[in-house]
Amino acid sequence: MSLPKDPFMLLSYVNTQLRDNFSSLEELASSLGVDKDVIVKTLDGAGFEYKEDLNRFAAK
Repeated sequence: MSLPKDPFMLLSYVNTQLRDNFSSLEELASSLGVDKDVIVKTLDGAGFEYKEDLNRFAAK
């Protein structure tokens, strides 16, 4: 599966997956076969950062 290109669609998809299926960003990225840094960089550019304690991306 390819990840959504739009950062807000990506945010929604990733946060839903983290909430429902994965205990960490690393686990999600590994399952999808993508580099987690790509997700982090894309969402950082849209003003979001990964909050490990919440296991989700949130506004900076």
